[in-house]
Amino acid sequence: MKICGHRLRDHVRLLAPFLILIGIVWLLRLCLDFAGVSRSIVRLFSVTVACAFSILAATVVIHRSKFGSYPNVVAASLILAAWEQALIILAICAAALTGRENIFTAPEFSGPGVGHHYVKHIIGQLTYGVGADVLFGAATGCLLLWILRMILPPTMQNRKPARPARYAVHR
Repeated sequence: MKICGHRLRDHVRLLAPFLILIGIVWLLRLCLDFAGVSRSIVRLFSVTVACAFSILAATVVIHRSKFGSYPNVVAASLILAAWEQALIILAICAAALTGRENIFTAPEFSGPGVGHHYVKHIIGQLTYGVGADVLFGAATGCLLLWILRMILPPTMQNRKPARPARYAVHR
């Protein structure tokens, strides 16, 4: 499958630094929680904020590198949101298998009525988490791309240069 001439592999290659950033924030958040650091400090390292930043930064990269257009921004949003939610689901599964609560299964982050129902939490991440991230990420990314194109239009490389006047009028 190609999106504006680019395969999924090309998108992942373009987004690799942002995927790594989200992974580092996820791992840092998990390690700080396991180390017993205060939740108020662990809360500063947000995977959701890292994903939102990555979507906006990826939009700038897509514009600057002339990688594609609006469908590529939506694809980038989907890839980054899916990666974010996959990591969160991995942490929820680890908590379910080990029986040890972590920052991702804490009641204040699990949603109302979820408690220790890990399956409900995972389903919520797969539906609302991915859906909201992709919708808001794609909307803000496309808006940013539109603004960038208005402010800094991409150069027209295939544009013919203006013809010089053959007959200049001298007065």
